[in-house]
Amino acid sequence: MLLELASPILFTIVAAYTPGPNNFIASHSGFNFGFRKSIPLILGVAFGWTALIILLELGLIVVFKNYSILQNIIQIAGTLFVIYLAYKISFSKSDDDKIVKAPISFFDTFIFQFLNPKGVIFATVIVATYIKPEDSFLNTAIITFILFIIALTSIVFWTLLGKYLRKFATSEKFIKFFNYSMSFLLIVCIILFYV
Repeated sequence: MLLELASPILFTIVAAYTPGPNNFIASHSGFNFGFRKSIPLILGVAFGWTALIILLELGLIVVFKNYSILQNIIQIAGTLFVIYLAYKISFSKSDDDKIVKAPISFFDTFIFQFLNPKGVIFATVIVATYIKPEDSFLNTAIITFILFIIALTSIVFWTLLGKYLRKFATSEKFIKFFNYSMSFLLIVCIILFYV
């Protein structure tokens, strides 16, 4: 059993910890709002991505295989949403300005998991490759729980990274530079996804 879990665990760690839309949004939130105010965002990502995995396990993957146009629609909708998030991040004010009082909500990040091109592709690959219909419920539940823990630790790591970087933010100019950088990296994620 442990040997069988090694491959999906390593694959998921690489997918979860490498730069991507969720991670840049989490860093932005940690930087601008701190860890505590980012908890809804963290939980939205972890539970949303796990919900996507569960839906794929329950048969959504068959729909994706039979109707590949749905993946294209999700990619386009996800791309537009990431561009919108990049815009919001780029023009957000620091917490000191009292204009933006809260980071992206639980609901927004939960729903985003179903539109995030990187997340949907990785979730589809994980379910198609590592979870077999003949697997026992317990085996599938264990893999799903491990995927949840990896997603949770990854998004916590990126949020804390943003919070840590805040210690170096000594001026409004640095804060704007950080926000612009996060926006730019979100756009780069989308460009690299289509290349």
